[in-house]
Amino acid sequence: MIESFNFAIEGVIHVLRTQRNLRLHFAAAVVVIVAAVAVGVSKIELIVLLISIAFVLVAEMINTAIEGAIDAATTSFDPMAKLAKDIAAGAVLIASVNAVAVGYLVFAGKAADKTARVLDKLRNAPAEITVVALVLTVIIVIATKAWTGRGTPLRGGLPSGHAAVAFAGWTAATYIVGDSHRFVVSALTFIMAVLVAQTRVESGVHSALEVAYGGALGALVTLSLFQLL
Repeated sequence: MIESFNFAIEGVIHVLRTQRNLRLHFAAAVVVIVAAVAVGVSKIELIVLLISIAFVLVAEMINTAIEGAIDAATTSFDPMAKLAKDIAAGAVLIASVNAVAVGYLVFAGKAADKTARVLDKLRNAPAEITVVALVLTVIIVIATKAWTGRGTPLRGGLPSGHAAVAFAGWTAATYIVGDSHRFVVSALTFIMAVLVAQTRVESGVHSALEVAYGGALGALVTLSLFQLL
């Protein structure tokens, strides 16, 4: 029995060492559990979150096991092997979508109240503070551009224009939408802005630092305009 437990733990460790997706799922699980404790979810909500987390992790590990078994059994392309891998990946997708839906239902109300308070503080903050932060960001961006000397105005370099526009849109949408739908719209536009930034990094056009500078610049410029005008 002890050896069986050892083998099972070795399997978990191996997957964590070799599979990036499972490491991301584990990291997300830790963040969700910490957030659940921080916001004080109920016992039933915590149980649902833990079940959803386990569902995702188990699906990812089964997917990895299926891929390993197929790779060991086949030495050339096989349409059925591809189909089996696609089905296993689809199971992980369903589990992940379910986990996102459960997380939204559990955290939406609690996070919406706190987010609204934070946005109200930002809205009422002195415009001078935002302007100073914007100027400081621009100075850092220009200094970094001069130091690196990479990129052109329309491609590459620091900052990422796509990320700046995307995060500017997120900030604008957050301000424009009414209080009743602010959290949902802000969350959706933020996710889209993050996806835009991710594509710039994955395509190799920008580095993560360039995208981060671009996103911060776009958000600060929009925030300044809303407070000043």
